[in-house]
Parts: sequence; structure tokens; C-alpha cells
Amino acid sequence: MAPHHVLKCCQRSLAWIPVIFINLVVGWSYYAYVVELCIFTIPNNAEKISYLVVFHLFFIMFIWSYWKTICSRPASPSKEFCLAKVEKEQYEKEQPDAQQDILKKAAVGLPVYTRTGTGAVRYCDHCQVIKPDRCHHCSTCDMCVLKMDHHCPWVNNCVGFSNYKFFVLFLAYSMLYCVFIAATVLQYFIKFWTNQLPDTHAKFHVLFLFFVAAMFFISILSLFSYHLWLVGKNRTTIEAFRAPVFRNGPDKNGFSLGFSRNVVEVFGDQKKYWMFPIYTSHGDGHSFATRLLTLDPEQIAVGLQINGKSSEDGLASPKHVLGNNINHIEGHQDDVAQTVTVTMERES
Repeated sequence: MAPHHVLKCCQRSLAWIPVIFINLVVGWSYYAYVVELCIFTIPNNAEKISYLVVFHLFFIMFIWSYWKTICSRPASPSKEFCLAKVEKEQYEKEQPDAQQDILKKAAVGLPVYTRTGTGAVRYCDHCQVIKPDRCHHCSTCDMCVLKMDHHCPWVNNCVGFSNYKFFVLFLAYSMLYCVFIAATVLQYFIKFWTNQLPDTHAKFHVLFLFFVAAMFFISILSLFSYHLWLVGKNRTTIEAFRAPVFRNGPDKNGFSLGFSRNVVEVFGDQKKYWMFPIYTSHGDGHSFATRLLTLDPEQIAVGLQINGKSSEDGLASPKHVLGNNINHIEGHQDDVAQTVTVTMERES
């Protein structure tokens, strides 16, 4: 039997096949559109230039956002979420009930408000870290990923806190890229199909280009629409299928702050950067503003403790809390809710 590391290396190599396939299709589409359609088929220079300008605009944005999604390393929990050496040794020796007591003590100073389905502190035995809210372990990447959405084979990467904006833009620009190609190729597709244009080497490329662009547009449209819905609800794909569990129970809208604030969580405050694959998302991926059906006093107490009132205990650093505020929003409405804000100035 081959050594484990050899098998891992083979798996990692094979994982790049979907990415290579996508790049080959995109490379061919570029050649077919620019060379076979615009240079050899379209007779009008003004039409040809206008098509090429818009095509290259969509092409650049598509490639930029696609490779940003691929190259952005998934964010993992900081060292503050790891057990201390003494706690880790004690944890490994104890029974499950005693292990939970250790985890609860370790999690007191951390901005961790979600639990497992049984109400236990979420802990990854593989990575040996207390999982921050919305963090999950990816077996493919072999790591815990902050605000994990899903592992995407087409980018050979985990989509999560560090690259979710890039992924949404990748879907948007790939959809625009496909619909632009299909729309501008359509008239020449019809002319070739009805033999209004002579049979040349461009015919195959133009006919096949329209079918491929239309097929990819339809498939991407449904995925893009779904992720726009997730952004509006401030949910991940995992949370859409399994509601996060807070101390007061499951709440599928637990992280929803209203449509406009949900969009800002992913795309940032400055709208001029929304359309560019530049990192502008809010927060640090370790803590998130929550909206609860019932306000949890313990959550406020922990927030106050982290924001500076118990810094002498050495429980946590305040840098993983969203500023000095912890916001809790009550109510059942998705977009309109009353906000209760608890603020403590950090001691100097």
C-alpha cells in the first residue's frame, strides 16, 4: 500500500483537474470569440471594436475574480481559540462530560455563542481548536475554515470568510461573460445555421461557442441567484441547510442584521469597491454581530468581559470582537428589528 503522503499528493494533484478544465474552456472561448468571430467573421469594424472592448472588460474582471477566489488561502482560527497546553493534556485524559467542562471554561473569554445540536461547545478534535461562530472543519482542505460556506471543486479551494466576496463576483462576472458572448454571437450563429454565411473554419467555433456560453449561463444563473439570496439573509450554504444553534436554541436568522447591513457584511461600506475583487468584507471572521429571538444575558456578560472589564484575567484579547460593541437584535422580521447595543470603553 502506498504511503499516506503519496496518496495525499495524488489527491491534491487530481483536485486541480476541474480548474484546468475551466481554464481550457475559457482559453478556447477567448480564441473563438476574438479570432474566429471578431477577426474572421464580423465585417464591420465599428461593431468589431465595440464587441472587443466590452468582451475584454468582462474577461478581465472574470479572470481576476476567479483567480482571487482560487489563490485566497482560507482563514483559520487564531491561537486564542486553541486550548492551553495544560488544558489540552487534561482534555485528552477526561471523559466527554468532563471534557465539556474544560471547554466551557476555556470558551468563557471568547466571542463564541453558537453550540452543537446538543448544546455543547463546538470543538474540533482534528485541529484541536474551539470553533469560532460559523467556523467548520473542511475535510478536503484538512483545516477549520472561518465562516465556511462550502468547498468548491471548480476553484479547488474552500469558499469562506477570506474569499466569499471574490466567489460571488466570480459568479457574477462569469455569468455576464457568458451572456455577452451568447447575445453577440447569436446573429452569426443563425447566419451560419441557415447557410447565409459560407462554410469556413470559423463556423464550428461560432456554433459551438453559442451553445457552450448559453449552457454555462443557465447553470451559473441559478447558483448566482442562490448566493445573492444567501448574502441578503447573511447565511452560509451550511447555515441554509442547518440553522446555527445559539445558547437559546436554533435560529436560522441568528446572524441576519437586515438586508442592507447583510450586504455590507460581505461587500463592505464603500460601494465604489463592491464590483472589484478587492477584500473589503467586515470583521475578522472570529466574531459576528448576532440577532437573537431571545436576548441572552450571558452573551452580554461575555461581551463586556472581552471589551476590557476582565482583561486582567487574561481570558481573551479584544481584537476579535467587532469594535467595542456587541449588537443583539430582537424580533422575527428579517429586515426590520430593534437593536440593543451594549458599549464599554476599553480601559487604558
